[in-house]
Amino acid sequence: MITSTAWRGERYAVLGLARSGLATVDALLASGARVVAWDSKEEARNALSPSLRLRGEGRGEGPIDNAPHLPLSPALSPEGERELVLADPLDLDLTGFAGVVVSPGVPLNKHPIAAHAAKFGVPVIGDIELFAQARAELPSHKVVGVTGTNGKSTTTALIDHIARTAGLPSLAGGNIGLPILGRDPLPEGGVYVLELSSYQIDLTFSLDCDVAVLLNLTPDHLDRYDGFEGYVASKERLFTMQSWEHTGIFGVDDPVAAMLGGAAKGEFEYRNAISYTEYARRADAKGQENWPALQGPHNAQNAAAAILACQTLGIAKDLIEQGLRSFPGLPHRMERVATKHGVLFVNDSKATNADSTTPALSAYPCVHWILGGRAKTDSLEACRPGFGHVVKAYTIGEAGELFASLLEGEMPVERSGTLEAAVKSAAGQAKPGETVLLSPACASFDQFKDYEARGQAFRDAVEALG
Repeated sequence: MITSTAWRGERYAVLGLARSGLATVDALLASGARVVAWDSKEEARNALSPSLRLRGEGRGEGPIDNAPHLPLSPALSPEGERELVLADPLDLDLTGFAGVVVSPGVPLNKHPIAAHAAKFGVPVIGDIELFAQARAELPSHKVVGVTGTNGKSTTTALIDHIARTAGLPSLAGGNIGLPILGRDPLPEGGVYVLELSSYQIDLTFSLDCDVAVLLNLTPDHLDRYDGFEGYVASKERLFTMQSWEHTGIFGVDDPVAAMLGGAAKGEFEYRNAISYTEYARRADAKGQENWPALQGPHNAQNAAAAILACQTLGIAKDLIEQGLRSFPGLPHRMERVATKHGVLFVNDSKATNADSTTPALSAYPCVHWILGGRAKTDSLEACRPGFGHVVKAYTIGEAGELFASLLEGEMPVERSGTLEAAVKSAAGQAKPGETVLLSPACASFDQFKDYEARGQAFRDAVEALG
């Protein structure tokens, strides 16, 4: 785990005890900090109880008796008093606290914690800010931060994969994978590749990325911001935290990212602002057709951003190309599950709305499209650019009838009802060279607990084909 002597003896409140919150509590305690932790959900508080500790010089560790609702001591001491307390920070006098560490899921524009902390002059931060504070004590390393509306996870995972292919110690964290504070520090020369949502950037104030990437910006999460401008300003902060000698990469094929990239290039000469398309050509890449997990125009952009980031890190072109070829992709995101009798089966269960389905339809020339679930909208117009690639559609779930009625006249349609039935039917009708694609354009909650369970059901159905 990542720790810091800077936290020793300091008092922190941690609000939100999902995975990142639990890792934060552990890292702070391991560093000798004194922690108040809270989550409004009882099951989340109970998850913390087994890790409650007595800590102190020469004392060892053990469970605190009478856990989970201990009163807050007015004078917590590193000399053996209880250092972890379960209490709602909204009920506490926060005078003297070093910070309130909140989950990115806590809506700061609505939750009272921000105003409460401000009354005591206490900053509201996130685990990424704690990581930034701990960097000075880590072995020499670099940090790549990746943000944008779409493509963050793929680009983050791709940069991490290329770095490891090149022999660099690397890990992906932030909004992807395991919480960053719960990971073991990398050895000297390591690369931390962080996917950063706007929520995480809002809670970060000192993360100086060696390379920062902005892929694109479209309206999103507007319930958390004062219009689109507020959302854009949140993303822009990733670059304003950088030192003058560090590099920013902007996807200037996106008009908003282009605007920010142009402004950065004018104000800060060290920053790179370059077209994905232009760079992909200049990078002398061997061609997207040789990158099996990176199909479609959106992945061409993701790959181009990753190529430039990796070259900025000093990775040789041949090693970058090797990483592009061997990248396995992410689960449930245009994931190549199997090829059977010449038919490719692709799991894109993460595509939970029509906009996110469009790239997958555009990536394959002859598609047997499985779609449906719990609809978020009564329109599939966003998918229209890919309609010409669809050989036949197979509708499932609550939206099956609606989507069938929308697509009839555009393409052949089969009302399959269930995912298993759709896979069997599509597999029986697809010809060698064609693709059976699960890209539902819907939430999963009508038939599955989440998109991951739906994707696994697709994998299982494909495997059962024999």
